[in-house]
Amino acid sequence: MEKGIQEGTKVQIGNLEVKPGEVKQGWLAVEGCCYELPMTVICGGTGKVTLITGGVHNAEYVGIQAAVELAQELKPEEIPGTLVIIPIVNVSGFTHRTMSLVHEDGKNLNREFPGKADGTETQRMAWAIEKLLYPEADFLLDLHGGDWNEELAPLVFFPCGAGQKVERETRGAAQALSVSMRVCSTARNGSYSWAAQKGIPALLLERGGNGRWTSEEVDADREDVLRLMNHLGIRKGEFDAVLQTEIAKAVYEEAPADGYWFPEVCAGQEVLKDELLGRWKSSDGTQSCEVRARFGGRVLYETTALGVRRSDPLVAYGTA
Repeated sequence: MEKGIQEGTKVQIGNLEVKPGEVKQGWLAVEGCCYELPMTVICGGTGKVTLITGGVHNAEYVGIQAAVELAQELKPEEIPGTLVIIPIVNVSGFTHRTMSLVHEDGKNLNREFPGKADGTETQRMAWAIEKLLYPEADFLLDLHGGDWNEELAPLVFFPCGAGQKVERETRGAAQALSVSMRVCSTARNGSYSWAAQKGIPALLLERGGNGRWTSEEVDADREDVLRLMNHLGIRKGEFDAVLQTEIAKAVYEEAPADGYWFPEVCAGQEVLKDELLGRWKSSDGTQSCEVRARFGGRVLYETTALGVRRSDPLVAYGTA
């Protein structure tokens, strides 16, 4: 059932009340946490409520800056609906530069959904996002990228296994974006993937990496947000269609233990079956292995850091 905003009503997000035609900035309080999440609500009137989040992983800067710029630029008269923008979810991690982890407890927010009301800082944050934001949202777009130690090809993940309706809606939305790959994901414990499990169509857009961002990448992310809004019918605009491949089968290789990683491929590269993707060596030098492609496909992302910990991602690749 579409939630949206009905004629003559207002939207309430946390303690921020916004009427049609208004833009308001505020903070979303998370009970038990030492900080609040910055939030902008742009209410154009009746229609769908779309939630845009960035900075769940705090060093993925392209999405953060794109969200900041969109919050400053979009006007209520452009949107027959409501846009809720939280540019930095992991505020303390952003300030302390803790990569994908929340500073206070060292947990990865995108592995902690559905969260706990009485849990650690990260778990409370996940719980608050579900309880305070999910009920208002008709669609969620979570902006990500490669972390400071990751290189990736621009792509969008859409949820598989959350029901035919959600999968159909999100596949269609993913096709509207400008990235060349859409990847079918069965993840369940992230912000966007848990939203999908709760019946809310959601996407995870990936662009940028290695702790850097460029204005061109930010502009591309901004365009994809606008493309999504057009697809959802909450903005009008014209964009050329982009040839896109659906990745239905993917492998995500992880480090077997603490050690060193020596990549042999780059993000976006086409690889053949059995092609060498990289070499891993244990910290004490007693163990090593080669990581080779189990099938031909395209590299989605790869770790560029020399040092890796047990279960750290090394390389991911997929095929249609």
